[in-house]
Amino acid sequence: MHSIRIHLPYHLRTLAQVEGEVQLEVPAPVHIRAVLDALDARYPVLRGTIRDYATGERRPFLRFFACQEDLSLAPLDAPLPGAVVEGREPLLIIGAVAGGAVAGGLRD
Repeated sequence: MHSIRIHLPYHLRTLAQVEGEVQLEVPAPVHIRAVLDALDARYPVLRGTIRDYATGERRPFLRFFACQEDLSLAPLDAPLPGAVVEGREPLLIIGAVAGGAVAGGLRD
C-alpha cells in the first residue's frame, strides 16, 4: 500500500467535510483511477463529483495535476509520478476556470 496525499478543491472538501489535505492508502499500481476509487470508498459523498457515474471519465471543469504536470488528459490507468507514489508530492484535483477576457477590457 502507498500513502497518497490529495488536495481537493474547496467545494469538494466542504462536501466531504474534510479540512486540508486528504491522505489515503492506495494499493499498487498507483494511478489516478486507483486513487479515485480509494477516495470514493472513503468519502462516498464524493461519488460522481469527480468522475461521471456512467462513463467513469473525469468531469468537465476538474483537472488533475502532479509534480507541476497536467495529467487531466492522461489515461486514468497511467502510472502516477514516483514523487506522488512515494508521498513526497500530492495529487492535486483542481477546479478549472472557464471563460476568457478581451484584451483591453470589455467591449461594447
